[in-house]
Amino acid sequence: MTPRVVLIGPMGAGKSTVGRLLAERWGVAFRDTDADIEAAEGREISDIFVDSGEAHFRALEKAAVAEALAEHDGVLALGGGAVLDADTRALLAGHHVVFLRVGLSDAVKRVGLGTSRPLLLGNVRATIKGLLDERTPVYESVATHAVTTDDRAPEEVADEIVGLLPTRMHVGGESPYDVVVGRLSDDQLAEALGSMLTGALGHGVRRVGLLHADVPGLADQVARVRAALDVPQVVDLVVPDGETGKSAETAAACWERLGAAGFTRSDAIVAVGGGAVTDLGGFVAATWLRGVPVVQVPTTVLAMVDAAVGGKTGINTSAGKNLVGAFHEPAGVICDLTTLDTLPAAERRAGLGEVVKCGFIADPAILDIVEACPPGGPEPGSPELRELIERAIAVKIEVVVADLREAGGAGGHPGREVLNYGHTMAHAIERASAYAVRHGEAVAIGSCYVAEVAARAGSLPADVVARHRAAFSRVGLPTTWAGAPYDELLAAMKVDKKSRGDLIRFVVLDDLAEPRILAGPDEETLRAAYDVMTGEAR
Repeated sequence: MTPRVVLIGPMGAGKSTVGRLLAERWGVAFRDTDADIEAAEGREISDIFVDSGEAHFRALEKAAVAEALAEHDGVLALGGGAVLDADTRALLAGHHVVFLRVGLSDAVKRVGLGTSRPLLLGNVRATIKGLLDERTPVYESVATHAVTTDDRAPEEVADEIVGLLPTRMHVGGESPYDVVVGRLSDDQLAEALGSMLTGALGHGVRRVGLLHADVPGLADQVARVRAALDVPQVVDLVVPDGETGKSAETAAACWERLGAAGFTRSDAIVAVGGGAVTDLGGFVAATWLRGVPVVQVPTTVLAMVDAAVGGKTGINTSAGKNLVGAFHEPAGVICDLTTLDTLPAAERRAGLGEVVKCGFIADPAILDIVEACPPGGPEPGSPELRELIERAIAVKIEVVVADLREAGGAGGHPGREVLNYGHTMAHAIERASAYAVRHGEAVAIGSCYVAEVAARAGSLPADVVARHRAAFSRVGLPTTWAGAPYDELLAAMKVDKKSRGDLIRFVVLDDLAEPRILAGPDEETLRAAYDVMTGEAR
């Protein structure tokens, strides 16, 4: 257990104020080591200085910091002089440490000339200047990030810190792992990869199979991942890009490569790419020696919010998409948002199909964010895009932890099947178009289709049906498609994984975030919804 972030800096930097804002933003606890000391001693720090001396206080502070670093997993603020201790500085290695930088004028204003702080008795301004001159180089040597607080509101400072630091989202269950989301530096990428691989194997990793497609736009990220892997041997598993690469032939070629390299259960797979690559990488890891660890490094919005998280792996056959697969939870997932900066706009928009879907099935706040975005959706690097991705991942985590293997949810909830909202028609469209229609585009169309089905079955209000079209259109996704006849799509839907015999089962909504299963809707309902989908009726 480690703090999400440790705040350091001089008095007047705003550590407590900013720390509480961060804790509230992330939904974690805030802890201040000065407050810990006062609670344990039953007296204020000024009294400890006067009655027992600074040396005694520093000993108490050193112990309090060590305890908090070992026990606290939220936001931690340290006293201004805590980092002067060499042992404390050593303990901070490996943590996310943010130095809140403050200039002399702002520090004096915030502390106040009439302060009762024990180190500021006498000439306050001169004393603060001396402390800043002495301690600033120490703060800089310890910090992983520095944020200036002068002339800035605490909320603005908190926003910058949120943008700088990766978010670590925990997936519980039988095989727990973390999902790391953020704009990652090389050091952060290496730390995340190292901790996930070591955590999965319990020892240093000897060999990694780096599975990726030979796509020019991904070359830099593949090179970054390779450089971040601190292992004796990296074996490249280069696969075709896209859904056509998710085949038994490609998987078999990877198995042969692993066998030739002598891969054992002490080795691991790292998959870098879009959803098709992470699906394939997970399947190869699940089937080699009946299961070796896999770390997923998704590089598209779609892969980050859908394919890489949840432990579903699969390949396609001529009969349909993802009909062969296995449940194999990853050792970790690393969503480096910098890869989205160069992602083609059409791919970014397509990924938002799964995000908007999550807004309808579980988190309507996603819809509010989408509807406030400019047409076409949020820009790369924007706080809105990051929040949408994190919210969609959070939805998926909550669902898969409760129902990993699609056994069903409680109280009539579809359980993990809810994630397939819109997918029955979406997979049929993908197959009928020979995968020319992107998955996220098909999900947008399929979600609008199933909303029409639910409305005609008497469960979904008309305003929510209209909101489907508006939300998906807002991010630039299609809501209609007329590329295949009804009978062809119906036949494809009948081999969907949710079908039972000839009975087609849909995930539908009764309202926002109120999903259920609708089994066997009548032919008239299905055809009427198809007519709307093709633009022939409204």
